Amino acid sequence: MVTATNVDATAVNTIGWLSDTETSIVVPVYQRQYRWDIGGCEQLLADIRAVAASDDRHTHFLASILSTRSSEAGSTELVLIDGQQRITTLMLLVAALQHTVRDSDPALAAELQRVLVRRDDPTRTKLRPHRAWAEVFESVVLDRRTEGERMRASRFDDNYAFFRSQIRIDEAPQIWRGLQKLEHVAITLGADANAQQIFESLNSTGEPLRDHELIHNYVLMGLSHEEQREIEDEYWLPIERNTGDAIGGFWRHFLVMTTGREVTVAGERGVYDAFRAEFPRLDLRTLRAHAAEWRAFSDIYRILLDPAQAPGERIARQLAYVNTFGRGMYPLVMRAYRDHTRGTLTEDAFVATLEHIQSLLLRRATVGVPTDRLVARLCRAREGGQEALEHAIARITPSDERVRVALKYSDLPHAAYVLGRIAGVDDLAGLDVEHVFPLAPSDDWSGDGERAWRDYTDDEQNSHRALAQTIGNITLLEQSRTERALDASFPEKRDDIYPGSAVSTTRELAEVTTWSTAAIAARTADLTRRVLEIWRRPAAVAIDDDGLTPILDAKRRRGWPRGWQREFEYVEYRGEHWEVYDIKYLFNRIFKRLWADARPAVESFSARRGGPLYDAKSWNGAWDELDPEHFLYMGWDSKYMLTAVQGVLDEAGFASEVFVKYSYIGAAM
Repeated sequence: MVTATNVDATAVNTIGWLSDTETSIVVPVYQRQYRWDIGGCEQLLADIRAVAASDDRHTHFLASILSTRSSEAGSTELVLIDGQQRITTLMLLVAALQHTVRDSDPALAAELQRVLVRRDDPTRTKLRPHRAWAEVFESVVLDRRTEGERMRASRFDDNYAFFRSQIRIDEAPQIWRGLQKLEHVAITLGADANAQQIFESLNSTGEPLRDHELIHNYVLMGLSHEEQREIEDEYWLPIERNTGDAIGGFWRHFLVMTTGREVTVAGERGVYDAFRAEFPRLDLRTLRAHAAEWRAFSDIYRILLDPAQAPGERIARQLAYVNTFGRGMYPLVMRAYRDHTRGTLTEDAFVATLEHIQSLLLRRATVGVPTDRLVARLCRAREGGQEALEHAIARITPSDERVRVALKYSDLPHAAYVLGRIAGVDDLAGLDVEHVFPLAPSDDWSGDGERAWRDYTDDEQNSHRALAQTIGNITLLEQSRTERALDASFPEKRDDIYPGSAVSTTRELAEVTTWSTAAIAARTADLTRRVLEIWRRPAAVAIDDDGLTPILDAKRRRGWPRGWQREFEYVEYRGEHWEVYDIKYLFNRIFKRLWADARPAVESFSARRGGPLYDAKSWNGAWDELDPEHFLYMGWDSKYMLTAVQGVLDEAGFASEVFVKYSYIGAAM
C-alpha cells in the first residue's frame, strides 16, 4: 500500500489528544473571529449529555481537526487551520466544568486542568487564539478577570457563562464521562502540503446534506446492519415512496403538527434540529413505535398530495379544494385526517374542518392579510378539541364586513376556485377565467352596443379599469368560447356566447341588458353574498385583525440582528397592553411578572432548563435581582431569551394569552 507523504490523519480521543503534554495549539491571525453562539453551545452540551447516557461502545464524532506544524524554529505548536470554533467552545466547556468542581472534587479538577493549561507554564492555556483575543480568552478560561472587567462582553464570556449556568455539581462526573467519549480525526499537514486546498476539500466539496438525509442518517445511527435493514425496508422506504420529492416537506409538516411550533427551514437545518429535539434518543424499541407512526402519517400525506386517492368522493373533493391554497395547512389536515381514520372524528366534522380552513385562507387572502405562520397555533388549538379549533380559526378569520369591502374594490384571489364553487363546478378542466369587461379593450368595445370605448370619458374608463379584476367582472367560460369572446363587445357576448355556457353564473350574464360599472357593482354584491354563505366564518368572541403573533410563534433570531432594539411595536400580555420594543426588555419583564404571579412555574422551568434563575451571582455578567436570594441572568443572546420566554409562559399556562405585534423593522428582519 502506498502511503501519503504530506498528510497524517489519525482517529483520536479528543480529550486524550488535548490532555497530551505535547499538545499546544495556536490560532493564526488570518482565521476569523470566534463566532459560536449560545445555540451552538446548547447543541454541543446536548450531544455530550446524550453520549454520556449511552453505553460504553458509543462515542460522539466531532469531525476533523486540521492543523500544521509551526514553521518557527524549535516550536512544537500546532497551527490550527480548521476546527477553531469547535476546539475553542470545547475549551470553554471544560473551563466551566473545572471551575464548577475545583472546590468539591480536586481530583477531577486536576484532570480537567491538564486539558486546559500547558505543563511547562500553568499560566498559559493550551489553546491560544490570535493576539487580538488571546488575553480575553485566557482570562475567562483561567478565571482571572480583574474588577474593572466584570461587565466586559465577548463571545468567550457569554458562552462560558452559558456552560456555567447549565452544569450542576452533581452532574459534573456525567459531563466528564461524555467529554471523554468525544473523538475526531486529527489531520496534520506536512511542510509541502497545500493547506488551503485541503481545507476547501474538507468544507466545500459536494452539496450539503438536506434535512431529510440528515434525519435518515440520525435514525439509522448506532443500529446493527440487520436492524438498519429492518428500519429501512419496513419504514423508511415506504415513507419515501409515499412522499416522493416532497419528503422534506413531509418531515417539516409532521414536526409542526407534533410540536405545535413553527419549524424554520432556511439557514439553520431547522427541520433536522427540530427532529432531534423531538426524538433525542431512539433505541430500537422506541424507534419501531415512532417509525410506525411516521409511516402512517406518510400514508395520509400521499393522499393530501393526490386527493384522488382518498377513499370517498366527498373528502377527495374537499382535499382538492384545500390544495388550491398550497400545502401550508397540511400539519392541521394530517392530524384531522388521522382522527377521522381512527373514528374519533366523523366525516361531517372532518369536512367542516376543511371548510373552515378554506374560509380562513380565502378570507385572509381577499383582505390582504398574510396567511403564513398560522398553522402551528391551530395545531396547538386542535389539541383542545374541535370547539377550541373552531374558536382559534374564527379569531383570525376576517369578518364579513372586511371581506365585503375587499371584494368590492380588490382583485379576486384564486378566481377559478371561487367561481367554480359558486357555480357548483368541480372540474375546472377546459374552463378559463373570462373578463366581461376586457383588461385591454379595443377602441370599438361597447358595454351597451351604442357607445364605443373611445367615446367613454377618462373618468369612465378609469372606473371600468379599476373594477376589471373584481369578482363582479369575471366569470368562468369554456375555452372553446373564450377565443370568440376575446375582442367581443358585451352585447355580442350576452346574445351569442354566454347563453350556451354550461356554467350557471355565466348564463346569468345573458339576462343583463348593459355592462357598466353599475352592473359590475350589482353583480359583485350578489356574488359576495354567495361567497359569505359558502366560506362562512365560525362564530367567535373576538377577531385578531391587528396582525398579532402568538408568543409561541414568534421568530427566534440568532445573535443580535440589526434593528433588534425596535423589533416589536407592542406586546399583549393577558389582556394588558405593554409598550415593549425588544426581546431583552420582554425577557426581563416576563420573568419579573411571573415571579410575582406564577413563581412555582418560574422555579420549575429554570431548574429543568438550568437557568436563567439562580440563587447567587456565580460569575461575572449582567444580572437583575428578583429578590435578595434570587437573581436573573441577562447575558443571553436574543434566540435564547425568546426560547426562555416561550418556555416559561408555556410552563405557567399563559402562553396562549400572550401576543407580540411586530414593527415594520421586525417584520423585515
